[in-house]
Amino acid sequence: MTFGIFEAYPDVEPERGVFCNRTLNMRSIKAIGYDMDYTLVHYHVDAWEGRAYEHIKLRLLAAGWPVEDLHFDSHWVSRGLVIDLKLGNVVKANRFGYVWRAAHGTEIIPYADMREAYTRTLVDLNDHSRWVFLNTFFSISAGVMYAQLVDLLDRGVLPEVLGYADLYWRVQEVLDAAHIEGELKAEIMANPEVYVDRDPEVPLTLLDQRNAGKKLVLITNSEWAYTLFMLNYTIDPFLPDGLTWREIFDLVVVSARKPAFFSGSAPIFEVVNDEGLLKPWVGKLEEGRAYLGGSASDVEGALGMSGDEILYVGDHLFADVNVTKSVLRWRTALVMRELEQELCAIEAAAENQVEIRRMMLEKVKLEDEFSTRRLALQRLRQGYGPQTDADPEVLEAEMARIREQLVELDSKLAPLVIEDGVAFNPTWGYLMRTGNDKSHLTRQVERYADIYTSRVSNLLRYSPFMFFRAPRGSVPHDPGHP
Repeated sequence: MTFGIFEAYPDVEPERGVFCNRTLNMRSIKAIGYDMDYTLVHYHVDAWEGRAYEHIKLRLLAAGWPVEDLHFDSHWVSRGLVIDLKLGNVVKANRFGYVWRAAHGTEIIPYADMREAYTRTLVDLNDHSRWVFLNTFFSISAGVMYAQLVDLLDRGVLPEVLGYADLYWRVQEVLDAAHIEGELKAEIMANPEVYVDRDPEVPLTLLDQRNAGKKLVLITNSEWAYTLFMLNYTIDPFLPDGLTWREIFDLVVVSARKPAFFSGSAPIFEVVNDEGLLKPWVGKLEEGRAYLGGSASDVEGALGMSGDEILYVGDHLFADVNVTKSVLRWRTALVMRELEQELCAIEAAAENQVEIRRMMLEKVKLEDEFSTRRLALQRLRQGYGPQTDADPEVLEAEMARIREQLVELDSKLAPLVIEDGVAFNPTWGYLMRTGNDKSHLTRQVERYADIYTSRVSNLLRYSPFMFFRAPRGSVPHDPGHP
């Protein structure tokens, strides 16, 4: 949590806060780059991903796959889960890569079976041949369909003989085809009110930043026609009369091909008019224009800035914040809309959390008392070390009593632990937690995002000159560490 942020800003609701991993002085930021989809423009996830799912389903039906009875369930897959292409599982791991919960297809794997499968295996996101990280909302439709198809594959009813990895890439290939052919985006542009969740505070946030002297850059993978429509729909209606989003952004790059945009190079074309007419461009990019292609180095050259002078804001953990951080050394901000629901769920479960903590402390104390007596009995029977005056029968009776207390305590504790996180996701629990530990997603957020928040307009609650300070890092031996 941002250091002292809610004490200094008591009117900021926790779910609308900005959280800081690495100290970020906004006064030193000279340019802010923005992604568009799920960053500047947010979508109703069930509607958007539900349509993406239906497009996958229709294309598979056309290919003769028996998927007519499948239905979209947005709760079955969430951001931060990982697909195990080797075993056909969806897993949730903690920050160290240990699998905490797993499902094969649409069935949760019993703990004993999960332990046998993953005792010697850590989730390694660098191993792209086995692990697929679902780190954006756009992953949900494909993830749900994949889990359901694993069930069909195991039943032997698919028309093709595929391995679990081949199956995933087939689903992704079908989804990509729907995107490439523009079917999904055409539907959204035809009925934007169904799919788009407009935030009237985003334009004011951008105006504050621009008028504070910061250059604003749009870098999106979406093509020009869709970008123009979306920002006309979501930004322009909330701007002062006579002002458009084109006048707010100093530079616009569409069809950017992120993440390759941040580390490679590509031909540049200027977008000449609203109809998307393209003209080859050679030389330095110029402010006030829109381009297709190019690279991050072209943007730096146009702005006359580089490295930590630039903040990039996006929703994609790897395509947006990982590469910009690791290759360019830009500062990074991650947008995660689910934080709002998660923080509200945590607030609602506050009393439950207090009771869990109280019971866990009591359990630790009882386990210590049991272990102390067990060790005393061991020394007494084997005749070494300091000896107790108690009889073996007395020690055994005390151990039996404590064991009964522990069983009773566990019977009360277990339902509370199981219930914790269900309000956020009934299958996988909290986004940022894995049991009592941080989730693997949280570890990636800490590693790559300087700040993170649920929406761009949360920055409005501070100022373009804010000094975000990271909290003092805790270690297990700190006094009062939980």
